Amino acid sequence: MAEMGSVAKLISSAIIASVRCQVGESAATNPAMTERSNAEPRTLGASPVDARVPATVGPVGVSSRVAGQWHRAGDASAAMRDLLLLFDFDWDTIGLTPFRDRFRFFNAGFDLFSFPGNARLLWFDIERFVDRLVERYGGRIDGVISANEQFGALAAALIAERLGLPGTNPDAILACQHKYHLRQLVEQVAPEANIGYRLLPCELGGVPYGTIEYPSFVKPIKAAYSVLARRIENEADLVRHIRFGPLERFIIARLVKPFDDIARRRLRIDVDARHMLVEEAIEAEQFNLDGYVYRGQPVLIGAVDELMYPGTQAFLRFAYPSRLSAEVRARAFDIATRVLRAAGFDHGFFNMEFFHDPKTGEVKVIEINPRLASQLADLYERVDGIDIYGMTLALACGEDPARVPRKASRGGAAASCVLRSFGDAIRPTSPIGAARRQRVAEAFPDAIVMDFHKRGASLAREVKWLGSHRYGVVNLHGDDEPDLRRRFEAICAMLGWPAPY
Repeated sequence: MAEMGSVAKLISSAIIASVRCQVGESAATNPAMTERSNAEPRTLGASPVDARVPATVGPVGVSSRVAGQWHRAGDASAAMRDLLLLFDFDWDTIGLTPFRDRFRFFNAGFDLFSFPGNARLLWFDIERFVDRLVERYGGRIDGVISANEQFGALAAALIAERLGLPGTNPDAILACQHKYHLRQLVEQVAPEANIGYRLLPCELGGVPYGTIEYPSFVKPIKAAYSVLARRIENEADLVRHIRFGPLERFIIARLVKPFDDIARRRLRIDVDARHMLVEEAIEAEQFNLDGYVYRGQPVLIGAVDELMYPGTQAFLRFAYPSRLSAEVRARAFDIATRVLRAAGFDHGFFNMEFFHDPKTGEVKVIEINPRLASQLADLYERVDGIDIYGMTLALACGEDPARVPRKASRGGAAASCVLRSFGDAIRPTSPIGAARRQRVAEAFPDAIVMDFHKRGASLAREVKWLGSHRYGVVNLHGDDEPDLRRRFEAICAMLGWPAPY
């Protein structure tokens, strides 16, 4: 048994490194609280180019048992609702905490980032997982939600379908997450927003045959959070990028299998998720477009700018409000609407990434995440009072998210700042000490700080799979961008971190 435990821990450490994410990673700590259709598209603002919602300041809305009706906190007529949460860790733990006295949550899933939970990946079967939850919770819950990219979004959609609850069409989840299939959909309905693409002539971990053009961008057909997605300069670079040892190949197979099992039966596409995609290398600005679909009608929430570490594809900062013009946001939303409808996406949150070339004005699709982008949710709340998690709960219960009241704005600018090290600077880091965490909590009680530390083989594997060592994330706001930067630098000084901005 001890030997089996050692093997499981070895595999566990590899799993942790392999799925450490670019948007929403594990080991979250809140300084204030220690961790854990055919209808026309519309926006939450006054016009399709307005990324903000009407000013309706008030307490968080709580759903009643009457569909479409919302009660304010403290209303005696408000009934408790029961929701199933899948793979809800970190950002969701923080975001849903204010609702736990008004919603009853049942949790299922495991933490992919810590042992022994992630050892379940060795035998995880998504269909058996869904079957057990359908049997256990049928008739007992009002909705099911997940913002987890790896397994949760698809599992939630399958459960909602089986129980007749509000949810995203599972086929739409598959269509968006299968990156080759998504490129085909974009080519059909928004060819002006597509980029050059082709299959890499080998499976994950195999030896490539044939030739591709360089430079190119190579990424798995099914992955989460930019794992193994990288710009490739030449053939030697490609071979290094996709050369995996036996343990890595095993882990990749286990990460892909749950998606592949469902996609083979429902998506009707010949290309399985064990392949990789080669895309045209684009050098342009990047941004996120966030929104949801309710009763088949896409709704724009807003856009968040993505800023990179210079000379890399590694995220440095996600900034809100976006500096994009209203015209660019409107074009991106039109493209998103066409693609979502082609995918059959008729209910749920979405996060769509785009390239934007300010010189040519071109807008190109990078990918669609058919779920809430949890790491970005509080940026909207900090600046515009948009209660993303309140809207998520409404949507899960089949109610109109636009009816959820807004909160008061806390600042004029917000960001999710990512701390990384590269090259020779990559080294093991230590967890934030209790004293430093307390100092930050007292000085900046509304900041969210995430702390990651890796060493040895786990650190080396992260560098290979992600291209850098990401050791922290700080979400915060300021009166304006200069104030935001000042606050960020002050937090980093307290934590003993450098402050790239």
